[in-house]
Amino acid sequence: MEERHIIVTYRLDRATIQELCAQLEPDLMSAIHHPTGIPPLVQVLSVLHFLASGSFQTTVAIASGMSQPMFADVLSRVLSALLKHMRSYIMFPQVEDFPTVKGDFYALGHIPNIIGAIDGTHVALVCPRRSEQVYRNRRATIR
Repeated sequence: MEERHIIVTYRLDRATIQELCAQLEPDLMSAIHHPTGIPPLVQVLSVLHFLASGSFQTTVAIASGMSQPMFADVLSRVLSALLKHMRSYIMFPQVEDFPTVKGDFYALGHIPNIIGAIDGTHVALVCPRRSEQVYRNRRATIR
């Protein structure tokens, strides 16, 4: 695949995918010993495609050559492995850092009040209106 096509399909470049596979491989190797063992690279690529596309598990499973229940197991396994390494890749600013982070983002792109970025996507965070329900601990409450 061309690099551009890899980035569109998986939202990561080839080198990053290879690095990620190497990092997650110890956690994913146990699936190889299963009778229907799926190599770690296939597990990671199928989950990355699922996350990048927003598609359905069945669709990604078919494209990856596995059943939907098998993909559900792979998805769980890869996400669990990713969570172990999350702090290496995802950082949330502390409240006391907000002024500095906002200033840095403003200097970078002249966009005010930015405290973080996700994959270069702009996400507006808006407080819920008083009349909206806020869900906490699986209970609906009115603010």
